[in-house]
Amino acid sequence: MINEPRAGRPRASSRETLAEAACELFLEQGYGSTSVADITQRAGVSRSSFFNYFASKSDVLWSGLDARIEQALTAISNLGSDAGGAELRAILVRVMTDFAPDPLALALRNATVMGLEEELVRDTGLRQARLAAGIAEAACRADIGAIRADILGAAYAAALMSSLRVWAERGAGSGSLEALLNEAMSDVHELPWRI
Repeated sequence: MINEPRAGRPRASSRETLAEAACELFLEQGYGSTSVADITQRAGVSRSSFFNYFASKSDVLWSGLDARIEQALTAISNLGSDAGGAELRAILVRVMTDFAPDPLALALRNATVMGLEEELVRDTGLRQARLAAGIAEAACRADIGAIRADILGAAYAAALMSSLRVWAERGAGSGSLEALLNEAMSDVHELPWRI
C-alpha cells in the first residue's frame, strides 16, 4: 500500500506560517490587541497547532534566540576552570552566527508600531539576566571573585543583547551581527577575564 501524503500544511512550514501571521497582525493592530486566536485564524491552523510550536504569544518572537541562548548556556556550563575570555567570546559569537532576520528582529525594529516597547525591555532583561548568571558562574569556576564575575557576566550579556538590538534597528540586512558583537565584546575587553 502506498502512503498518501497527509492533508494540511507541512509540519516544517506551520511554525513559519504562524510567525509570519503573528508579525503581520502585530504590525497591523499591535501586540496587545492580537490574540492567539487571531494568529491561528490568519495562519489557517488550529489553536492546538499554535501551542505545538509556541508556549505563548511572546514565544513567537523569542523562540529562535531562546534556543541559541540555551545552547550557549550549556556550552558555558561546560567550560573548565582553566577557561578564559577567548573561549567565552567564541561561544557568544556562535549565538549570533548566521542569525537571520526573524520575528524578534522585526519586533526590535518596529517596537513602537507593534506596541512592544515595555514587553521587549522586560523580556530582553530576563534573557540578559539568565545569560549573565551563566557567564558569572563560569567566571567563578575559573577562580574569579564573585563581584568581578557578576560584572563580567552582566557586561558580556549586555554586549550580546545590545548588538542584536542595534543590528535589528539598523535593518537586519545592513551589516554583520557578528561584527557588531565582536566590536561590543572588544569594549568589554577593558574588563579582562583574568587580572
